[in-house]
Amino acid sequence: MAEFIRVDSSTSSHTMDKSIILPPDEIFRNLENAKRFAIDIGGSLTKLAYYSTVQHKVAKVRSFDHTSKEATNDNLYEISVQEEVTARLHFIKFENAYIETCLDFIKDHLVNTDTKVIKATGGGAHKFKELIERKLGLKVDKEDEMTCLIKGCNFVLRNIPHEAFVFAKHTESEYRFQTTQPDIFPYLLVNIGSGVSIVKVESEDKFERIGGSSIGGGTFWGLGALLTKTKGFDELLQLASKGQHTSVDMLVKDIYGGSYGSLGLTGDLIASSFGKSATADKEFSKEDMAKSLLHMISNDIGQLACLYAKMHNLSRVYFGGFFIRGHPVTMHTITYSINFFTKGEVQALFLRHEGYLGAIGAFLKGAEEDNPNQYSWGENYAGSSGLMSVSPDMNPMQRARSGTFDMLEMDRLERKLVNLPLLQDASSYIPDTVDLIEDAPAREYWLFCFEEALDGVVKRAVASQPDMPEAAERAEKFRQKYRHKLQTLRHQPFAYGSLTVRSLLDTREHCLNEFNFPDPYCKIKQQENDMALKYYQKAVKALDGLSWEQRQFALVRGVLAGNVFDWGAKAVSDVLESDPEFGFEQAKRQLEERPWLVDSYDQWFERLKGPPHKCALFFVDNSGVDIILGVMPFVRELLSRGTEVVLASNSGPALNDVTNGELQILTESIAAMDPVIQSGLEEDRLILVQSGSSSPCLDLSRLDKVLAMVVRERNIDLVIIEGMGRAIHTNYYAMLSCESLKMAVIKNSWLADRLGGKLFSVVFKYEVPITDHLSAALTP
Repeated sequence: MAEFIRVDSSTSSHTMDKSIILPPDEIFRNLENAKRFAIDIGGSLTKLAYYSTVQHKVAKVRSFDHTSKEATNDNLYEISVQEEVTARLHFIKFENAYIETCLDFIKDHLVNTDTKVIKATGGGAHKFKELIERKLGLKVDKEDEMTCLIKGCNFVLRNIPHEAFVFAKHTESEYRFQTTQPDIFPYLLVNIGSGVSIVKVESEDKFERIGGSSIGGGTFWGLGALLTKTKGFDELLQLASKGQHTSVDMLVKDIYGGSYGSLGLTGDLIASSFGKSATADKEFSKEDMAKSLLHMISNDIGQLACLYAKMHNLSRVYFGGFFIRGHPVTMHTITYSINFFTKGEVQALFLRHEGYLGAIGAFLKGAEEDNPNQYSWGENYAGSSGLMSVSPDMNPMQRARSGTFDMLEMDRLERKLVNLPLLQDASSYIPDTVDLIEDAPAREYWLFCFEEALDGVVKRAVASQPDMPEAAERAEKFRQKYRHKLQTLRHQPFAYGSLTVRSLLDTREHCLNEFNFPDPYCKIKQQENDMALKYYQKAVKALDGLSWEQRQFALVRGVLAGNVFDWGAKAVSDVLESDPEFGFEQAKRQLEERPWLVDSYDQWFERLKGPPHKCALFFVDNSGVDIILGVMPFVRELLSRGTEVVLASNSGPALNDVTNGELQILTESIAAMDPVIQSGLEEDRLILVQSGSSSPCLDLSRLDKVLAMVVRERNIDLVIIEGMGRAIHTNYYAMLSCESLKMAVIKNSWLADRLGGKLFSVVFKYEVPITDHLSAALTP
C-alpha cells in the first residue's frame, strides 16, 4: 500500500496534491508492457485492471556433453539464468477522488500499446466516460455490470485458494477461510449495493437474477443520514459499532417479560425495529439509532437470502457489494442474521477480493479471444496488498487520511492445475496441517523463525549470482519486502487467506522471484548432486549384499537419512555450513532408533510380503543425497518388484528441492550406471513428471493436469510423499483412495517438541484407505 494524501493546513478538508508522482514500482507496475485495460467505477471507489507481460529471470539446467574429447568440466550439468516472459494481471483499487491524477499517470507511463478500447462497468462508468476517453485516448466500451460481477466471482473462486471466508466476531480467529470446492457451482450471490440483487449462478455463463430488494446499502446510508445527520457511510458504521440497538429496538422480553417459549422466541430477540421510539419520551443517541438501522437492514437482507437459498436448494451463499466492502460490523450483522434464520445450516460467505469482481469480469470480457480461463492463475503475494483491516473503530478522518491503494496481482501459470484424482474427498481436502491464524503460539514462532532465517536466505541469494555486482542491492530489497510482509502478517494474519507454513514459504519464493533470484540454491544443488552421484554405485552394492528383510529396512532408513539434507531447515543448514564433510552415514546416525515417533514400518513390511503394487507415485523432495542415495535405491527396489514408478518433482525451484529439469539429467546419469533404472526408462516403467508446483510444500488440489492424467492412465495404487514440507506441514492428514506412505525427518526442534518428539525424530506413516465411518478415528 502507498500513501498519497497531504493535509491542507489552511482548511479542514483533505485534498490530493496533484503534483505528486506515483511510484510505478509500487502501484501501477509494469505499465510499459501493459495492454487490455478495464475499469469498474462505483459510487466511491474505482477499480482498474490491465494485462501485462513480465520479464523475469529463470534458472535453467543443461547437461554437459562428457563424451567429447574437449570435455573438461567435472560438473554433470551447467546452470544458466535466462530471461522469460510471462503474463500477469494487475488490479488496483482507489478512491474516485484520485481518478484524474491516476489517469494522467497512466497516460504518461503507457507506451507501445495497441489497445484502442477500455472495457468499463459499474454505475459510475457513464459519469467518467468523457474523462477517460480524453485522458487515455481510448474508446470506452461499457459492459453489463452483473455479467462482469459473476465472471469476476467465478474467476477468483476458481483460481485463489481460500478466497472465501466466514466472519466470526468475538473469536480468536475472526476470519475463517474455506477450502475451495473442486466444483464452484452452483451458488447464490447476494450483491448489496444501493439495493439488493440476488443471483443464482449455475455455470460459467449461466446465471439468473432470481430476486432482490430496494432495501439495501443505499437505504442504510440514506435513512442513517436523515436520522443522525451523518453524511459519510464509514462514519455511520463507526456510529453503529458504538451503539446499543436495545435502547431503540423493542425486544420480545419488552412485550412478554421474557422469552416466548411456545414459539421458540428468546427474550433478547428483536420484536420490532425502532419499536421503542414510538412510545418513549426521550431522545435517542445517534449511535443507538445507527446500530438499530444496521440490524434492521441486515436482518431483512439475511432473511431474504435464506429464503431464496432454501427455495433453490443452495448451501453456498456469497455476499458482496458496497454495503459489505470488508467492514467487520456489516459482515457480523449479516452473519448473525443468516445463522439465525437457517439455524446454522447455511453460512454467510465473504470474499477476500470482493471489491475487484467487476473489474476482473470486465477485463475477462475484453480478453475473451485469449481465453484466460484455459489457464490456471496464482496470486502473486509479492505484488498484492492483501486483505486489510477496515475496523470501524478507526476514526473516519484517520481512514480518509490513510490514502491507501490496494493491489492484487495474478500470474498466469505455465500449466493447468487440477485435483489429484486419488483424493478420497476433494471437497474436504485441506493441504495444511496447522492453521496459524487459529494457533497463535505457532504463528508467533513461525513468523519469528522466518524472520530469523532472512540473513541466511539473503546470503545464499547473493552467492548464487557471483558475476552480478548488483545482486547485493537486489537481495537487500528482497529482505525489506519480505520483512514487511512478515510484519503485516504479524498484525493481520488473515491478509492473504489462511496463514500457514506453506504460505510463508510461498511468499518468500514470490519475493525472491520479484528481485530476480529464481534459484538461490542452484550452486549448492549442483555441488551436492555431483558429489552424491559418486557414491551411488557403492550404496547400491551395499544394499544388494543384504538379505531381503534387511534391505527393506535399509531402504527406508536411506530415504529418511537422505531427507535430513534439507537447506530449508536451520538445524541442518547450520551443520552443513560448519561441516562440509557431513555425509550420508552421519545422517543415518542422527536418526532416532525405532520405535519412531510415528511408526508404521511393521505394517509396511508385512504389505511388502504380498503382491507388488501396480504403479507408485512418488513426490520427491531434496536434491543431492536425498534424491540420489535415498530415493533412487528405493525406486530401484520397486522396479525390481515389478512396480511401475512415476517420479513427481517440482516444476520450478524452491530451496534445495530437486526440479524436474534437474531430475531428468540425474536420472539419465544414474541409468548409465544402473541397468535396473536404465531398463525402467527404456520400457516406460519409470517416468518423470512435473508436479506443477514451485513450493517446498505440496497442495494436492493444485497439480499439473498432465500428472493427473498419468495417475488415471497408470492406475496408481501407492502414493509416497517425502519430506517435512510435503508430508508434515502439508498432507499429514490427507486421506487418499489408495495406499500411501508419508516419510519425513523432523528437523525443527520446536516442531519436534510440539509433536512429542525430538530433533531428527522420524515420521513413517503407512495408510490403507478405510471406507467405513470410523476411518478418521482409526487413523494413526
